[in-house]
Amino acid sequence: MTDCRKIKCVILDWAGTTVDFGSMAPLKVFSEIFEQRGLRLEMEELRAPMGMPKLEHIRERLKMERPARLFREKYGRAPTDDDALGIYAAFEPALMNILHNFSEPIEGVRAAVRELRESGIKIGSTTGYTREMMDVIEPLAKAAGYAPDCVVTPDEVPGGRPAPWMIFKNMERLGVYPPCAVVKAGDTAADIREGKNAGVISVGI
Repeated sequence: MTDCRKIKCVILDWAGTTVDFGSMAPLKVFSEIFEQRGLRLEMEELRAPMGMPKLEHIRERLKMERPARLFREKYGRAPTDDDALGIYAAFEPALMNILHNFSEPIEGVRAAVRELRESGIKIGSTTGYTREMMDVIEPLAKAAGYAPDCVVTPDEVPGGRPAPWMIFKNMERLGVYPPCAVVKAGDTAADIREGKNAGVISVGI
């Protein structure tokens, strides 16, 4: 019989939810990289696809009405996937250079995780960052007092958010089921869709 009476696992997002309040690290780099290409984007345009894998984030942004118009005005043509790949090629090393400054757990995270674990609840996590990026953040966050039981990145599964694969991989590694006994929490629309697509309880922060 399916038992949904007790929550067995909470799966948390990283940037914007447990570390780096406001996801300032990727926002800072996105803003700089686009501006270097003559495209000054508004904050809501920079934030809109947040939570997705970063290459997909760039692709989605270039499809948005105003950024696509600014690109056409600047370059005389519509943006292509090669443009997205070029922007990502500049984005990734720039982000890697500053990630170590954005790994401190957000106030309240350590206490909340401690309380969940005292209740017998496992702590998983998903992210829009790659494994290479998380290899920078994880040990620093752990040294500061936050270390989930499982970390899954988009490059470890068939696809990132809003696909459910990172959540399913957490459930597999942690030995947790059914989906109704799992909570996914994050600060973006992509986080919410990820949780809903996995059939778990989806909570926006």
